[in-house]
Amino acid sequence: MKNLKKQSVLFLCTGNSARSQMAEALLRHKAADMYEVYSAGTEPESVDPRAIQALETFGVATKNLVAKHLSKFEGQSFDYVITLCDKASNECRSFPNASTQLAWDFPDPKARGGHNPFSTTLGELNDRLAMFVSVEGNNAKQNIDSPQMPASNGNELTLSFQPIDFYKCLTDEIRLKTLMLAHYHGELCVCELMAAMAEDSQPKVSRNLAVLKKAQVITDRKHGQWVFYRINPALPLWAKAVIAQTTENNIPLISSELERLSRMQNRPDKASFCSK
Repeated sequence: MKNLKKQSVLFLCTGNSARSQMAEALLRHKAADMYEVYSAGTEPESVDPRAIQALETFGVATKNLVAKHLSKFEGQSFDYVITLCDKASNECRSFPNASTQLAWDFPDPKARGGHNPFSTTLGELNDRLAMFVSVEGNNAKQNIDSPQMPASNGNELTLSFQPIDFYKCLTDEIRLKTLMLAHYHGELCVCELMAAMAEDSQPKVSRNLAVLKKAQVITDRKHGQWVFYRINPALPLWAKAVIAQTTENNIPLISSELERLSRMQNRPDKASFCSK
């Protein structure tokens, strides 16, 4: 069998104390034969022992997990750089020498409610990484069962939000695929969505984005001439979970879109800075 060069993955979070440590350990556990995995923080803290406990409960090795500052990897190249919190995403929208950068946003287990929040976050990371491995490489090992997701205590809603409006947003193919693609990539502009969905009509895509924005399902930000759209970080967790589960369990629905997006030339630069 031909030996394939391992791809490098760097997980970034603010404290490098929980989410990025769990992501590092999980991906190494799942696919160490495919990936060299690292993590770092923009403001590193000590690794939270509850993160270690959650990993060990599900049989994931935690040896050598230590918090590191982002500067440790200055000048290094990575195949993937993945931010795991909104703050890190804002501070490092475009990591130097990253072939691909993804922006994922998971609630901080140290601040979220519910029973066993660290196990909840671990389960969410596990699902997202299973999707990542499925999309980015078909030969990775899948050797960890998804942890049971403890129920939310209902105190984490941050947005006045009507379920009927949310579910109406999912009834159109363009809107549904927009949310699925945004869930995977973090944020995308109109031209990227048009390329992904092979859609020639910008007004058609823009109208659907307007519907999602009016329903507060997505937000936008302007950078230069580009407007980027992402899933509203203030969505209640149940709505985020619907989008996440729909995407992670229906990858074939957007596999062509992901492939077209990966081949897109001259994609807009999201930013040109990375805070140290």
